Amino acid sequence: MNDWPQGWSDDNRGTRYGRGSAGAQPEGARVMRQVRRGPTAPPGGGQATPPYVPQQPSYVDGRGYDGYDSGYNTGQVYGTPGGRGPGGPGGPGDGYGGPAPRPAPNWRRRIKVTSITVVTVLVVTLVGTYFWADSKLNREVDLSKVIDRPEAGEGTNYLIVGSDSREGMTDEQKKELHTGSAEGKRTDSMMILHTGSNGSTLISLPRDSDVEIPTFVGSESGKTYQGTGRHVKLNAAYAEDGPELLVRTVEFNTGLHIDHYVEIGFAGFANIVDAVGGVEMDIPQNIKDSKSGADLKKGKQVLNGEQALAFVRTRYALAGSDLDRTKNQQKFLSALANQVATPSTVLNPFKLYPTMGAGLDSLVVDKDMGLFDLADMFWAMKGVSGGDGTSMNMPLAGNAPNGNLQWDTAKVKTLVEQLKNDEKVTVSGG
Repeated sequence: MNDWPQGWSDDNRGTRYGRGSAGAQPEGARVMRQVRRGPTAPPGGGQATPPYVPQQPSYVDGRGYDGYDSGYNTGQVYGTPGGRGPGGPGGPGDGYGGPAPRPAPNWRRRIKVTSITVVTVLVVTLVGTYFWADSKLNREVDLSKVIDRPEAGEGTNYLIVGSDSREGMTDEQKKELHTGSAEGKRTDSMMILHTGSNGSTLISLPRDSDVEIPTFVGSESGKTYQGTGRHVKLNAAYAEDGPELLVRTVEFNTGLHIDHYVEIGFAGFANIVDAVGGVEMDIPQNIKDSKSGADLKKGKQVLNGEQALAFVRTRYALAGSDLDRTKNQQKFLSALANQVATPSTVLNPFKLYPTMGAGLDSLVVDKDMGLFDLADMFWAMKGVSGGDGTSMNMPLAGNAPNGNLQWDTAKVKTLVEQLKNDEKVTVSGG
């Protein structure tokens, strides 16, 4: 007699027990309801009472014991339709080859890392550029050799010199730039640039200015040369013993302390202009000068290096000769400084580095000159062109007996006092 519930056979026992169960829980973990059996057949073969079989829960709707939903009939064993939810076969990270879930991007962290990287690269670039530029400065002038110097006043005074040095130029360049082939170098232009709290003042010193050569110490020999009261043109001081004697002569004849010295030659000047892509100038008149090579028409135009050099060197084609030339030099240097300081140059590495390279290679400065001093000088010159400063010639009183240009002693004294005290300049130039 089969003691199992109706419809079950002995084949359902053993290892096949529970096969076909619709429950999601293993059979061993379930608690099966007990089958109550009726009394045994009475003696004598009476009709036995059929065993009591408890009503089994229906699995038609996929629901089992006490409302438990196995999920087999709906395909939701793993919690999502089709059985492919998180943690199920084929779901993310299920070990069956499905893709791992991507975490949400941490934008705050990304921005922080990017900012740190950009700042680091910028700092490294700036530091590297500083040391590169600083190493290119030609600090050849030793102002400690200058004796009997006047006391320093307020603000900073730069002596800016344009020389006719042809050093490093090929014969072709000399011909192209109309520089000639004279040996050595002489001053072609001289200016004092004062920077301070009352704006900048750019003062041209005509090369034919009458000055006295004082007692000085030779820059090379170290010997002391006593002053004899001899008067010469200002540019002769440079030709006699270079920058140190020029500074000594300017300080002696003006009483103004010179803080820094800056010099540039012909080739360097032209290279800087070409590096910035030319400089726009408003030429006041038609200029044609065979000596400088200038052939320019009146009006606004962009001058390249060759044209710019010819423009600032021209004197014989101008009515005021050297005095008109100094005014043109002031205008051009201010315009050049303004061009160098524009964002199109400063923020463009393809312009900035060639310009810095061309300028720094060709500049000769004093031993105490730093990059910040140089930047201050260019910024001050830019201010002059922008109307924040004053440009003028040294006040003149006519010609000296020897034919040189005579300074106006009274005006020069007032001008120097105003510069020393960093006051607004009220003196007019020659």
